[in-house]
Amino acid sequence: MSLNFEPNALDTPCYVVDEALLIKNLEILKSVAKRANCKILLAQKAFSMYSLYPLIGQYLHGTAASGLYEARLGHEEMGGETHVHSPVYRPSHFDDILRICDVIVFNSFNEWEKYRKRALGAQGKRGNMRFGIRINPELSTQPNPLWDPCREGSRLGVTLSNFRADLLEGISGIHFHTLCEQNSDALAATLEAVEEKFGQYLHNMQWLNFGGGHHITRDDYDIDTLIDCIRHFREKYDLEVYLEPGEAIALNAGFLVASVVDISGHNVFLDASAACHIPEILSFGYRVDAVNAGRAGEKEHTYTLAAPTCLSGDIFGEYSFDKPLKVDDRVVFTDSATYTMVKNNTFNGVGLPSIVIAKKNGEIQVVKEFGYDDFKSRL
Repeated sequence: MSLNFEPNALDTPCYVVDEALLIKNLEILKSVAKRANCKILLAQKAFSMYSLYPLIGQYLHGTAASGLYEARLGHEEMGGETHVHSPVYRPSHFDDILRICDVIVFNSFNEWEKYRKRALGAQGKRGNMRFGIRINPELSTQPNPLWDPCREGSRLGVTLSNFRADLLEGISGIHFHTLCEQNSDALAATLEAVEEKFGQYLHNMQWLNFGGGHHITRDDYDIDTLIDCIRHFREKYDLEVYLEPGEAIALNAGFLVASVVDISGHNVFLDASAACHIPEILSFGYRVDAVNAGRAGEKEHTYTLAAPTCLSGDIFGEYSFDKPLKVDDRVVFTDSATYTMVKNNTFNGVGLPSIVIAKKNGEIQVVKEFGYDDFKSRL
């Protein structure tokens, strides 16, 4: 894989987002929105690098948030439409949410009843607000219950048996989110369940949000099926359709660049940490590829790429290289923009990686660097 930046010129560790690769993803998403006549939002829970929001805002329609802080970030830094959904809203946050959000989705009719009077009062003053209910179509399309909103006993969304048609006054839309890094065949199956169970209510709605988890910018993603799904619901029910992907925005557009600090036998110690800087490696067993590296045994020299923390399992995994690694060499992990900056931590006093943009004109822009004060301020 060829890079559009020189890793050896960077202070490490650092996250690097390649502007050209990001724009490639955004152009795909903009094309989908145009062809399907839908709106696409950035789900900030996956990618909240707001220095890029002015660029992203040129292609997308706004942001989706999981609470007040994300909603404020999207509202302040990108603009466009600001949508929010949370399993529950903190009462002390709700007035601010009403002040800045255009669409508020409630996870249950209990929540809607709790906040309905305040919500409709704010709508009467602002005029441009809309409210929705998240549904649970009870169709699992992935095997891991950890990220399956349709798992048995799920706390996310209203099932058909709990749906309250008598409480729909003031509700103009329905939201569901059931996918995770999936292709459009999973969406098509989900929509069959949505239509079968909740289709009777869609005719009275103004909008429908398909949620996130759509890997639209992946090479093998079936975009035509996605567009057919959107058009079907738009035309049959006269609905405005939203998508709110997170990973698809920055998929394969970001990197974590680390330096080799020491080598001890097969262990190569880096200045980066899986536990701190790409937490999903340990949380979910993800393997993150590295540039010009293979799996164990594929190339001549195999190493365990390890972190500088005291956690014995804090390793990136086993990687092989054509040439022996040496101190000060750079290791570049791919697809490291999503669920990294939003989840990283300073366990063991490990510093946070700098945030860098590799501009499409070749310029390197260091957005932010972190030090001791950042570690201390979190405690």
